[in-house]
Amino acid sequence: MNRRQFLKNSTALATATGLGSLTAVSSALSSFSALAATGDDYKALVCVFLHGGMDNHDTVLPYDQPSYNRYAQIRRSLVSQYQGQRDRNNLLPLNPDNAAGFGGRAFALPPQMPGISNLFAQGNAAIIGNVGPLITPATQTEFEQESVALPSRLFSHNDQQATWLSSSPEGAVYGWGGAFADATISAGQNSNREFSVITSGGNDLFLTGEHAIPYQINAGEAQEIKALGDVDDNEALAQLLASHFSATDFSSSNLAQQDIAAALAKSSATNNSYNRALAGIAPLTTSFPQSHLARQLQGVARTIGAKETLGVKRQVFIVGMGGFDTHSEQAKSLPELHAALDGAITAFYTGMLELGLGDKVTLFTASDFGRTLAVNDDGTDHGWGGHHFVIGDAVNGRNIYGNMPPMSFGHAQDAGSGRLIPTTSVEQMAEPLGRWFGLTEQQLAQALPNLNNFSSRLNFI
Repeated sequence: MNRRQFLKNSTALATATGLGSLTAVSSALSSFSALAATGDDYKALVCVFLHGGMDNHDTVLPYDQPSYNRYAQIRRSLVSQYQGQRDRNNLLPLNPDNAAGFGGRAFALPPQMPGISNLFAQGNAAIIGNVGPLITPATQTEFEQESVALPSRLFSHNDQQATWLSSSPEGAVYGWGGAFADATISAGQNSNREFSVITSGGNDLFLTGEHAIPYQINAGEAQEIKALGDVDDNEALAQLLASHFSATDFSSSNLAQQDIAAALAKSSATNNSYNRALAGIAPLTTSFPQSHLARQLQGVARTIGAKETLGVKRQVFIVGMGGFDTHSEQAKSLPELHAALDGAITAFYTGMLELGLGDKVTLFTASDFGRTLAVNDDGTDHGWGGHHFVIGDAVNGRNIYGNMPPMSFGHAQDAGSGRLIPTTSVEQMAEPLGRWFGLTEQQLAQALPNLNNFSSRLNFI
């Protein structure tokens, strides 16, 4: 490991431990105004990662009578526990512009998602059907015979999260969000690279690139060192600790100590610049719910509102929401999760309209995997492919892209128990996002190494 790599890894370690979501040298801070990004050229991607594996069959539901009847029969024990919440007459029907392509089948959202339903109807949201990690296209026969390359360690939470976010199982180093940011950093689109990739929900892997290092925020504030907050009533001690953590008076001939001190000093400067930037903007009037996800997205919205002071034209964010590993009591937990997801995303979209950036910010959902169509009385098991949302004014909305396998067992995309073998790879979903973000063909190929194994391309943005 060379010295540059050590410094980079020390900074990443500091970020992970809450010390170094921080950054930027004093000379760079003074030039923020001169190098401010123009609003016209700004773009941001926001990944909402749903930890645990969101049940695709219970999120985009069948609505035509024959498909709904099969769903209700297959999931009879689970549907009965919803106490009417999954009755067909309570669902929110979707009317996609491409409805003719589904052979008479129709789809709906659960009643807890009126906001996303309205965004879909208005043309500001789209659904990507049956997305998941793939190396190359695969069918049921090919899956069973292992006659094509398949992602490693399928149905494992950690591995499938990593594969979703980086095209590799657990142990991967770089994510495709970080690769997207690397391309913009190399092009000089951000005068301050430290705020290129920002997380408030973990999954730093997604944002890590060769040049991009995730900066962590906490509901729109820089992560703070707890010890500093604990001594607010002792100004002298607070100043001593602040000087210590910023390595103000540090001196050593040891190269490792020098690099760690430099990382801490840079982190402290970054935190200060981030907090100053957000303190200098007017608060949003958009009302956000009080859920954990909504607070994260409100922090993202505030950060985007400070983009000019932060000196960025391109940003990638990731936020997270847990609870989707619904092996049991799904009828109790999933409606609450759907309502929280819907409220947070709807508020965020409204916030982007308030900032005048409805067509400059695109939000999308992701998850470990979908879940089985088969039920285990009151829950579901780990699946593979799932359905996801893409939201923003730049989206070619009111469409369902990709494939929606039938609500049954034994079809060509059934890996067993209604686990969907994806018909759209994560990289096929990521490609139009990267193209919209400004990546070239060469940069897309580097960021999404399996993309050329798939002949079809999506045009949802």
